[in-house]
Amino acid sequence: MIDLFAPCNLAGLALNNRFVMAPMTRSRAPHDIATEQVALHYTQRGTAGLIVSEGTPISREGQGYLFNPGIYTPEQIQGWKLVTDSVHSVGGKMFAQLWHVGRVSHTSIQLDGKAPVSATSKAAQGAVAFGYTPEGEPGFVATSTPRPLTTEEVARVVEDFAQAAHNAIEAGFDGVEVHGANGYLIEQFLNPLVNDRSDRYSADTLEGRLRFVFEVIDAVIARIGAHRVGIRISPYGQLFDMPLYPEIDETYAALCAGMGARGIAYVHVMDQTHFFLASESATARDQALRSLLEHCKAQLGHTALILAGDMTLERAQDLVDAGLIDLAGFGQPFIANPDLVARLKNGWPLAVPDRASYYGGSGTGYVDYSPYVSA
Repeated sequence: MIDLFAPCNLAGLALNNRFVMAPMTRSRAPHDIATEQVALHYTQRGTAGLIVSEGTPISREGQGYLFNPGIYTPEQIQGWKLVTDSVHSVGGKMFAQLWHVGRVSHTSIQLDGKAPVSATSKAAQGAVAFGYTPEGEPGFVATSTPRPLTTEEVARVVEDFAQAAHNAIEAGFDGVEVHGANGYLIEQFLNPLVNDRSDRYSADTLEGRLRFVFEVIDAVIARIGAHRVGIRISPYGQLFDMPLYPEIDETYAALCAGMGARGIAYVHVMDQTHFFLASESATARDQALRSLLEHCKAQLGHTALILAGDMTLERAQDLVDAGLIDLAGFGQPFIANPDLVARLKNGWPLAVPDRASYYGGSGTGYVDYSPYVSA
């Protein structure tokens, strides 16, 4: 049995344990700059082996939610530097999740009210962004119809990712995680039922589907080194109007093979099998997930595999012992349990987070959860 609580190595980075705090949008940065409160929030959770930050927009164009700290201005870099210095002071390690939402945005967030950009002109049906309502108040609004990036503009977005990675290292992060999941820009290129392009990024071929994500990863590697790079993916995810398509297995097998060949630090899988197998039994969903993980693991070589989504200690132990994953990602449990690792290690009960305080607001439900105290 592998000890999940023992130190481990991630592409040369020494982690205190195999528990990962998964990225979670909390919208607590009123000027899109990380604050002392943001630093406190992450530092309270610094006993995780690795913290992956909330999605940090690589540009104003890439933003789909108000009050998220970006990584593209000097002020934002300094804000994140406060966070990373504080996390490092308690022995934590932290990657920045680089984020471009693509079409999952709204004109009220974009500069001069411009349309969001994407791989397509198709709107994300039924999806929402966190922007300004017609009354001028912050709130959830239906996403706006995007415009497709020109072929030349794609290169500019690739450079935005690379510059954001450089900025993240300047801000003190130990590495970056490229957000390629949950229906955002990278997945809008990957999905052939969304990507309707006719240029070199066309989804008509596997090479065209993967071109954008590989260009992003290669540019980021060139800027900061493969050992500092991870990517998050969500095979079979259907968030934000991402339909399932027959080539999913082929697409993600090739993507993982490419990541393994490039020797990046890790691939972070967001388990969304409960979406595409909602009518199946728990056993069937588990079997499907294990098959997916085996498929990914076989392609990755020395690149680590992280799984997040409905994670428990028992599930993490089982999957690590089976050689299907290397680290276990926990999201919502970290919200109400800043000392989650200690609670799991000692069998202490887990506190339940207040969902009403997930997004926006004050320190309530953000920095006021207490460590466990025995009766």
